Amino acid sequence: MSYCTATYRIYDDKANFHKKAESIAVGMTVGSWTELPETKRDVMKQHLGQVLEVKVHEPENAQPGERYGEVTIAYPDINFSKDIPALLVTVFGKISMDGKIKLMQLGFSDAFASHFPGPKFGIQGVRELLGVPNRPLLMSIFKSVIGLNASELREQFLRQALGGVDLIKDDEILFENELTPIEKRVEVCIRAAEEASKETGKKLLYATNLTGPTSRLHEQARKAIDAGANALLFNVLSYGYDVLHELSKDPEITVPIMAHPALAGAYYPSPYHGISASVLLGQLMRLAGADLVLFPSPYGSVTMPREENMGIKEQLLTSALPIKQSMPVPSAGIHPGLVPLILQDFGTDVIVNAGGGIHGHPMGTEAGGRAFVQAIEAAQQGISLSEYASNHTELASALQLWGGEK
Repeated sequence: MSYCTATYRIYDDKANFHKKAESIAVGMTVGSWTELPETKRDVMKQHLGQVLEVKVHEPENAQPGERYGEVTIAYPDINFSKDIPALLVTVFGKISMDGKIKLMQLGFSDAFASHFPGPKFGIQGVRELLGVPNRPLLMSIFKSVIGLNASELREQFLRQALGGVDLIKDDEILFENELTPIEKRVEVCIRAAEEASKETGKKLLYATNLTGPTSRLHEQARKAIDAGANALLFNVLSYGYDVLHELSKDPEITVPIMAHPALAGAYYPSPYHGISASVLLGQLMRLAGADLVLFPSPYGSVTMPREENMGIKEQLLTSALPIKQSMPVPSAGIHPGLVPLILQDFGTDVIVNAGGGIHGHPMGTEAGGRAFVQAIEAAQQGISLSEYASNHTELASALQLWGGEK
């Protein structure tokens, strides 16, 4: 038989975690077991969940609330349809409301995973679009765009592009509006990208925010692509993983999709409830087809513990899934002085993503982009930022404002 698995962390000072595991395995599949007559058990056995492992963590002199068990249950594929909503309801539906329990990890059977083509482009596809085979990529974020008209939006885009970034993304709170509807902002931004490219020599991806009623997302995506869009930004958690999956596998959606983590804080931060960051922003984003995945960095203003960041990275890159890798995009509070640390933690396959670290540069937005380009050059050459800054004014100014590597 074929199974998907789920690992939970359950906090309880007194519970018998082995009995708790059996209760989950039965309750989330056949509902009851001991009450079934023998003839019925033979039929229902193929639907019964199986306890694979129970680990009890009970420290010496444990304080109240510290004792927990890690429980892994196998769920027969025959029980659910081959889609992410069905899987999530099966493994974490009603028990997500049953005390202090957190979903820590998922395991996908080959039969289940085969229904998901994964990222259409992935890391290598994005690199090929940009013509950048082997260095970290640099992305800038639109800021303070609500209320801007197309001309003002174009000017902000151009300033970012001239700084030498590889990607520019919309702010996730930029929705359809009369001043800059999606096809209009795509047209003006792509023209600005072409203008900047003549000076920088770089190709550029612009991730425009795909929004609106779910029933119209395909229409909106097509409208953007017809206008010249070469990437899409998508707030996955507000729409659902299945919507991302449908968009990603659609043959008419011919550009990379960037997944934004908006609403993720409602799911992962608590040690006692919700879904771990590595599942929420790692496993499921990649399975559903995100080519690039944003998540809070462990360095800046909206912080996530480094261990959780590395867990997301692992799931976006692991060869355990037979699909393309998704590009990690640690975000929030990033400035040029952090570049060596980002590359140390994430290696070459990473997008250095900055908003205030570019727009807030003392010499302006263009200089902010150049400071990051210089920081990446220094880190790749093994030169300290302070040394490299001695003859790179933009980097020197950034280090003076935000500091250097620690």
